[in-house]
Parts: sequence; C-alpha cells; structure tokens
Amino acid sequence: MNYPATTDHQFAAPAAPAPSFVGQGTAVEQSRAVAEVQAAVIVARQFPRNEAIAVQKMRTAFRQQTLAARSFFRFNRGDGNVNGETIQFARELARCWGNIHHGLNELRRDDTAGESEMQAWAWDLESNERASTTFVVPHVRFTKTSGRKPLEDPRDVYENNTNNGARRLREMIFSVLPDWYREQAKEVANYTLENGQGDRPRSQRIADAIATFERIGVTVEQLEENRAGRKSDKWTNLDLAQLQIIFQSIERGEVTLEEEFPEQRVTVAEITRQHAEQPPASTPQPEPGPAAGDDNSSWPEARKPGTGATS
Repeated sequence: MNYPATTDHQFAAPAAPAPSFVGQGTAVEQSRAVAEVQAAVIVARQFPRNEAIAVQKMRTAFRQQTLAARSFFRFNRGDGNVNGETIQFARELARCWGNIHHGLNELRRDDTAGESEMQAWAWDLESNERASTTFVVPHVRFTKTSGRKPLEDPRDVYENNTNNGARRLREMIFSVLPDWYREQAKEVANYTLENGQGDRPRSQRIADAIATFERIGVTVEQLEENRAGRKSDKWTNLDLAQLQIIFQSIERGEVTLEEEFPEQRVTVAEITRQHAEQPPASTPQPEPGPAAGDDNSSWPEARKPGTGATS
C-alpha cells in the first residue's frame, strides 16, 4: 500500500505573520540602527584601543573615592555574606577599556502571565567578541515578611526588570573584558577604600562613619559588634572600607538594616551585673505596738483588741 509522502513542513509550527505594512518612521529607524552599528565597527577597527592608556584611565577613575565606594556590594544569604562588584564598576571598566557596546533590552512583556523576556548583551567591536543572555523575569517581588508579592504598577515592573537585568548585564560585560584588567581595577578600588582620600586622619574618618550610621539609627555599639567586637578607636582602614560598602548596600536596598545590624541581645552576664548593681531593697519596719504593761486604754479606739476591727 502506498502512503503519501510526508515532509517536516507539514508538522512545523506556522511562521509568525510578517507585518503587512512598515511605517516610514520604522523603516528609517531600522536603517539608522544598521548604519550606526556598521559605523561603530569601522571606527573601532580604524582606531584600536591603546591598552596602556586604558589601564591609566582605569587607575585614574578608581582612585576617586565616590566611584570606589559604589564599586562593591554586600548582602546576606543563608549563614554567610555575598560580596562582589556592582554594575557601576562594570560600566566604568567598559568605558575605560573602550570600543565596547552593551545594553539591556526587553524583548517581550506578558501582563497576563506576569513576566517579561529580557536580553542582556555586551559586544567588543574591536575583537568582535559578543556575549548575550536571554532570561525571563517574573513580575513579582519576594520579601521575607510577606513572601511573594505580584507587581502591577508599570513603574514597579520596570524597576524590577532593571534590577534583575543589571546583574546579567554586569556578567556580560565581564565576559568580554580581560580578567587581568578587572583584577587590577578591584585592587585599585580596594586600595582607595582602605586609605581614603589621604587628606583626613583616620580618627576623623571614624567619627564621620559613626555620624553617618547614627543618621539611619545605628548605634556605636552595633557598629562595634559588626566589626567583630573591636572598639571604634581600634578600627583599621579595612574596617572603614567595609562599613562604607555596607552603607552603600543599605542605600541601594541590597541588604536591610536589620540584617546587618540586628538588635543587641541581653546576655545572662549583663542581667546578673545589673542585678548586682541595684541597691538592696529596704525591709519594711513593723508598726510600733503597745509597750509591755500597757492596758487597752492606750490603744486607738478602732484598733483595741477585742473590738473586731481589722484596720
């Protein structure tokens, strides 16, 4: 018995319908985007980067205290801390290295399913090395108190997509940069954090750090407990650098104040010491009664024995 021949096209999914009409503005924008990419590639080939100048630009940038303070993050996960470089650190490296394009695109948004399809990418125009990743971001926010919270406000959805995409974009930028270049930048930024601007003594920087945290409700005792119990006058430059990273992470919402500075617990020794420091309670003195040999006439009328009065 002869069966009709079949092909894969019979079972293939139907192709997405092509737009029947492309507006003039869309056509102009498509042509402009293609021409812009071609021009960027040509310029990158004609004017290749000078690695020595790129290293010098990087060192100059990360010697600035404001940039070094925004270069690292820290947050709690489980029983430990997660540390790393921020998206600001990655973008500044890409700028100093030169001839690198990067971006974050929202490919699709499905409000019914409550998710967005995103793409983060980075492209070295000179070496033609490109890295990209596509991922789905749910329109929800997870909190420790209320758990899963759906997002409906377009602004909340945008901020949620941006925050999730920034981490992917950072990794894409790092993947097209040399590892040695990134490590040198980390060393310079850490050195800047540990040694400060160089124009203020360490005692003044300690006082400024304490005043900064007091404005958000953190006491000196909590800061000292966070620094492994070291007193504030014993803090090193590394301690001040770590406190600055913690403050920036709190400002960006990467970690909460309660996670970094939990409420201080009262120990048994402190309770015992407080109890010992309290003055002894005074023993109540008995009211004077009638002297020996006195008759009932010396008692008050309401308190004479045998009258039945109780007060």
